[in-house]
Amino acid sequence: MPEINTDHLDAQQVQLLAEMCILIDENDRRIGAETKKNCHLNENIKKGACAAGAVLLTSRRLPSDGRPGGAQGPGGDPVCPSPLAPPRGSRSSVRALQGREQKWQQAIGILKPSGEKRMIFNQEVSLLLSGLLHRAFSVFLFNTENKLLLQQRSDAKITFPGCFSNACCSHPLSTPGELEENDAIGVRRAAQRRLKAELGIPLEEVPPEEINYLTRIYYKAQSDGIWGEHEIDYILLMKKDVTLNPDPNEIKSHCYVSQEELKELLRKAARGEVKVTPWFQMIADRFLFHWWDNLNHWNQFVDHEKIHRM
Repeated sequence: MPEINTDHLDAQQVQLLAEMCILIDENDRRIGAETKKNCHLNENIKKGACAAGAVLLTSRRLPSDGRPGGAQGPGGDPVCPSPLAPPRGSRSSVRALQGREQKWQQAIGILKPSGEKRMIFNQEVSLLLSGLLHRAFSVFLFNTENKLLLQQRSDAKITFPGCFSNACCSHPLSTPGELEENDAIGVRRAAQRRLKAELGIPLEEVPPEEINYLTRIYYKAQSDGIWGEHEIDYILLMKKDVTLNPDPNEIKSHCYVSQEELKELLRKAARGEVKVTPWFQMIADRFLFHWWDNLNHWNQFVDHEKIHRM
């Protein structure tokens, strides 16, 4: 992983970079864990995840391309542009992979430097090309007047500082309670935790069972030349009047807006007068106002099978 100097960044936000995010493949299957810092570095997002040591295990057989650690797909194209070449033979390469946070259930078929093919167990792998991808969530919180809560991210935030966004955007952690996938309960527990941390909403006001899981989106966006996002984002919806006490290190400002007020904010963003987060812009463009028109019938928008590719 690349070394990045964080001395100039906000100390509280830097502490959060040590959190362990949930690494996933592009179908939201869990493959391991990595720090928030490494998950949000553009260098790790842009390059093949195989170069970072993350592999997705499959039962599909992949022929070797003749290089240590390299492989070809069915059409002869390299599976990974940055193969993990073992420095001292196949055993060293396997140890390197096993040393990662990911604990593989099966292992890869690779070549010894001599060219002799060596199969580790009976499974081979498909190497991810899209870079480190992690699980995230976005909460859309409406009050009983059908107004949407917006936050403006603090200037201390490492990604997208000062941008307007929905009520809360964060990620579940690689912990037992937040790894649980049944009905996205782990993600909803994470949302409760972050609603408290960012907005100061008492935990009892946002129990996970009242946070509704609608669907998922996949997106990638750069914040600047160093930091970015690459997520499958669980869309969570809640309609309730809540108590707010925002943390100024997380939130610069907040407000409830009507549909017309949000449309005016988005027009200002289009003119460059304000900034909004890319995921919020994407969701507003494709989904948000339709959901908003049907808040009392939100169940019709539940789709836990599809991942919307943005």
